[in-house]
Amino acid sequence: MALFAELKRRKVFKVGGAYLVVAWLAVQAASIGFPAFDMSPRMLRLCILFAALGFPLTLALAWVVELTPEGLKLDPATRGNKRFASIALLLVVVALGWYFQGQPAFQAAPPSPAPVAADPHSIAVLPFVNMSPDREQDYFSDGLSDELLNMLGQVPQLRVIARTSSFSFKDKRVDVPTIARALNVATVLEGSVRKSGATMRITAQLVRASDGSQLWSANYDREVTDVFKVQDEIAGAVVEALKVKLLPQQRVTNPHRTTNSQAYDQYLLGKQYFGRSTPEGTHQAVDAYRQAIALDPHYAAAYAALAVAEVFAADTADSETENAAAKQRALDAADKAIALAPDLADGYAARGWMRANFAWDWSGATADLHRALEIDPSDSTVQRRYGQLLASQGHMPEAIAAVRKAVALDPLSSPAWGNLGYYLTAAGQMDEARQALKRALQLNPESALSHSNLAQLELLDGNAKQALAMFKKSDDDYLRDFGVALAEHTLGHPRESQQALDALIAAYAQDAAVQIAEVYSWRGEKDKAFEWLDRAYAQRDGGLSDVKLDLWLAPLRTDPRFGVLVRKLGLE
Repeated sequence: MALFAELKRRKVFKVGGAYLVVAWLAVQAASIGFPAFDMSPRMLRLCILFAALGFPLTLALAWVVELTPEGLKLDPATRGNKRFASIALLLVVVALGWYFQGQPAFQAAPPSPAPVAADPHSIAVLPFVNMSPDREQDYFSDGLSDELLNMLGQVPQLRVIARTSSFSFKDKRVDVPTIARALNVATVLEGSVRKSGATMRITAQLVRASDGSQLWSANYDREVTDVFKVQDEIAGAVVEALKVKLLPQQRVTNPHRTTNSQAYDQYLLGKQYFGRSTPEGTHQAVDAYRQAIALDPHYAAAYAALAVAEVFAADTADSETENAAAKQRALDAADKAIALAPDLADGYAARGWMRANFAWDWSGATADLHRALEIDPSDSTVQRRYGQLLASQGHMPEAIAAVRKAVALDPLSSPAWGNLGYYLTAAGQMDEARQALKRALQLNPESALSHSNLAQLELLDGNAKQALAMFKKSDDDYLRDFGVALAEHTLGHPRESQQALDALIAAYAQDAAVQIAEVYSWRGEKDKAFEWLDRAYAQRDGGLSDVKLDLWLAPLRTDPRFGVLVRKLGLE
């Protein structure tokens, strides 16, 4: 009782209670403010640590120091207890030292690896500059560059950087050495196109990255109908300048191009429209590819491109019937591309992706993607799709390795980095996944999918408040409602979770059956989750292809109904 009375006299209880209130308010403010400013989760943990360590130190000071009308002074009765305060302070210092030991920011930086010299037979094809009076002719100059890139990519002796990375420098004032360092290439092909009526002028030059010197350059004044011949000449000159020795059966050309310049023009327009990544652009692409095929019914590349565009167009179909019809048209177009050009990788890549994504024909998808890789192993998109197939089948290490190849082939591709982050998350490699997803967002800050995947990672990694703040900032209603429903449930807010889920169901029941099932699964409502998974199966929802790696569906895996679904999908 004497000790209790002494603690009360020295106001230790009052000081301790006041400290706890202030510390609690500070932690609450930090938990809201830090995520809002995208601060590291470690900063919040550090704030909580300081608040916790300050408590014993505050109690020690309250015991030692007396509050008087004249101010603070050392209590005469406790002069002998200065050792007590010193020990408390020492414990705080030791705790801080223990926490910071091994933290990345306080470790000596590892020595930077020596830069790897670029392969002398590596090249990036930059988008040719449109010098035409009509700025709408960008699609033509971009198409020329893209065609050259694809032609050079068929030469096994060359390492050609993929389109996404090369085209990321479009309309940017960046010098060749800087571009070469970013892409780790030894040479860069650049040029310009001026198209006027039926004539065109094309300039091209091959530049050595190390010193900026020209290895080769040429000008071409031709008719527009001669564009294919010019492409062959430029590609051949580049190969010769790089001193690449072709095998007798190798030719630097595109045997699958059309001979109809109008069909080629529509094909290029389709690629430009599709690259806009908008519903309107996708439907315009479908129309352009169909016009290209109408002008040349044997145009295999147009059929392959149409197949992919039809799948994306199906996402905005007005009904389940139209969605199914669009997917069937896509499969038919891919079949036609393969029938017309059995040695064109694009057709196999499109069909393999569709067979895995919504047809669930795993053996057919494997055969198609293996064939696409045989024809063109340097295609980053094919590598990504192959990684998706492997992940769906449960081969996560191999899937991650395939997507890493895609990143190496297209180092500035946001989709490639995003896929890598998604699969690393599914594999539980959270730190590396976080880095990959942040890189994807660096490359494309407007990617709603990468933003959502990063927020999902934070939620899975225990940072629910940060995840909720991230979800709420999403510009995509569908991904925002999905994420908020998950995060609010995790934070113990059932009403807010249900509100978000109701909004998701009302607007996206036709397109987001898997995501709705994921929310119910995460909330422990198994019957509802399986009800929506059955609906997703009936809709042939592409999200079901990830059912074996989906962490939101993990609570269902011990339920016998989950095994039934996996067998129905052919994924035993």
